[in-house]
Amino acid sequence: MILNDKTIKEYLNTGRLLIEPIEDYQIQPSSVDLRLGYEFLIYSDSIKILDVKDKTYTDKMENIKVSKEKGFIIQPKQFVLATTLEYVKLSDDITAFVEGRSSLGRLGLFIENAGWVDAGFEGNITLEFYNANSRPIRIYPEMRICQLVFAQMKQPAEKPYQGKYQGQKGTTVSRIFMDKDV
Repeated sequence: MILNDKTIKEYLNTGRLLIEPIEDYQIQPSSVDLRLGYEFLIYSDSIKILDVKDKTYTDKMENIKVSKEKGFIIQPKQFVLATTLEYVKLSDDITAFVEGRSSLGRLGLFIENAGWVDAGFEGNITLEFYNANSRPIRIYPEMRICQLVFAQMKQPAEKPYQGKYQGQKGTTVSRIFMDKDV
């Protein structure tokens, strides 16, 4: 079952769902708009190959912090990591889908985060941006950037999320090198 605005507000008030900070205007009929944070990560041109077994590329990422007034420009065909302003905590029986905003998609900005937030997750949500347009796109911290659609699970998860991104703050680089199968 997808949560509606009334249920989202109830869950926020009772602590079954945590989103901080949050303003009333972010709550939509069947989702919550999340805003863009101030921190961006770009893979440096000095990285020749992104080897999933080698974590040293994380040391070569460009960490960029921007002001609300200046914003951040995503160049055509550029891939960028960003973060939500909000810190999110889901109970063990709620999961969420991350969706880009249609208004930004119409500019050519693809917004993703693997599309899914597991029950029990806690942290800022790292977003992956790709500018599919042939023109640069300027975006600004604190603007609404994506939306979370919440689903109530039939039962709480037997093993709620406790993975390598649990509790992440700010923009977080891939930790695939921590996978047991890599």
